[in-house]
Amino acid sequence: MRPTRPTSLLCLTAVTALVAVSAPVTTAGAAAGNDGRHRPCVSSPLPHDGPALDILRIAEQAKAEMDLKSVVLRVTVDGREVVTTALGESMTGVPAEPAMHFRNGNVAISYMGTALLRLVDEGVVGLDDPVARWLPDLRDSERITLRMLGASTTGLVDYVTSPGFGEAVYADPFRHWTPEELVAISTGQDPWYEPGTNWSYSHANFVLLGATLEKITGTRLDVLLQQTVLGPLGLDETRNSFTPDIPSPVLHAFTAERGTYEESSFWNPSWTTAPGAVQTTDICDLAASAAGIGSGELLSPSAYQELLNPGTVGLGHPTDKCPEKVCIANTEATHYGMGLLVLNDWISQHPLFFGYTASQAYLPCEHLAIAVSTTKGRNTPDGHTAQTITQRIAAALAPDHPIPDFG
Repeated sequence: MRPTRPTSLLCLTAVTALVAVSAPVTTAGAAAGNDGRHRPCVSSPLPHDGPALDILRIAEQAKAEMDLKSVVLRVTVDGREVVTTALGESMTGVPAEPAMHFRNGNVAISYMGTALLRLVDEGVVGLDDPVARWLPDLRDSERITLRMLGASTTGLVDYVTSPGFGEAVYADPFRHWTPEELVAISTGQDPWYEPGTNWSYSHANFVLLGATLEKITGTRLDVLLQQTVLGPLGLDETRNSFTPDIPSPVLHAFTAERGTYEESSFWNPSWTTAPGAVQTTDICDLAASAAGIGSGELLSPSAYQELLNPGTVGLGHPTDKCPEKVCIANTEATHYGMGLLVLNDWISQHPLFFGYTASQAYLPCEHLAIAVSTTKGRNTPDGHTAQTITQRIAAALAPDHPIPDFG
């Protein structure tokens, strides 16, 4: 895989230039003082030149161009801060700050993928074990494997795109959805394809993966992720919640998706993924997450290869039941891994929902981590604004390693 090939001289040159202007930080994302205790996640000093100033200008231009209410970002190289900043407002009259918490959405799915691969490393399970042992009532459970859940190749219909689901969510955005309700929407329809023969993103896979991890370990999912991923990576500000609450300080979100520009921070995110993996985070943790997950720090070399390509390359083709925009072609350059995206040489994940967008991206050959979170203004266009900003930062810092779109 390209992420583990020998580092080029160009990469070494870029790393040297960036690290020279960076301040040391811990891999946990918050700076550490001489006493080893973490300092808060705060903005770095206003840059006067160099890469930090380039990044700040990219963010300022994007904020104005896309009418964003806020842009919060952090960039690190080798765990050393290049820049941390927050632009705009959380609420009217309340400035955005790096320490503010926001929802991380499908970033948590990459934690589930890493947790599964840690169990494989320990010899507890194999990726090709059928899930019937833990989910005997699931249709096709004898043919669906752990690998298929993590890589999203089961063929299960995505409940999020099922007729009527979006309307139900927007009619009552505070409704709590149970995993049983969500999975039933998917399993109540004919599969898009035979398990393992194609690729399509389905939220149902990850709700089921969370339930399976609990059955395998006998441990509640939020506790398991804390023990196996969040704790080891030092992600102290990344937390699960079984309610729509967000820990203070809050980066508030707004959206006009229901026709009126309104606050959406506390709309219920219970439908987004498995209970126990519905999380909030801050920008420093998101940057540390990009590096920790993207480098495979917690995994063996063989498990890291599975993280980057669990067999998805070559899958993804339209069928009578699965259109091209759903069964997306997975190539070596752009494909889905074990709960994350491989985009050229970058390992990435970028959630978008309820007025929030975020992006974490890691370039192994340069040890470069980019984390961005945005919230919408009244006239923000549709699209993934955090990912757009991440792509622009990548183009400035690593021009030979662009981040492509997927799908």
